[in-house]
Amino acid sequence: MNLIDLIKSVAVKAVEATNPVHVLFGTVVSEKPLEVQIHQKLKLTEEFLIITERVTRYEVNLEHNHGGGTKALSGMLTDTPIRTGLKKGDKVVLLRVQGGQQFVVLDKVVK
Repeated sequence: MNLIDLIKSVAVKAVEATNPVHVLFGTVVSEKPLEVQIHQKLKLTEEFLIITERVTRYEVNLEHNHGGGTKALSGMLTDTPIRTGLKKGDKVVLLRVQGGQQFVVLDKVVK
């Protein structure tokens, strides 16, 4: 490596150190296994994704017990989804961790 290449390399590393996280947008192209398309040439698989609780499926049991009988509230299903999790076609916000090997799926984008 010559001196000019070494200086370029050091400069690039210094710039990367000041920007530890990049915000990206992607589209879920597969649920199982999870895959997120960033652009035509970059599709991220589960091994590169860090999933936050905000984008996972969450259900609540709405049964209650009144005097010996169990009933669902207002005719609702007993396992009512509060969050549906990631579905094919969802637009998501991602944070690229410094080094570019891991991406945090932060949230869905509301259209």
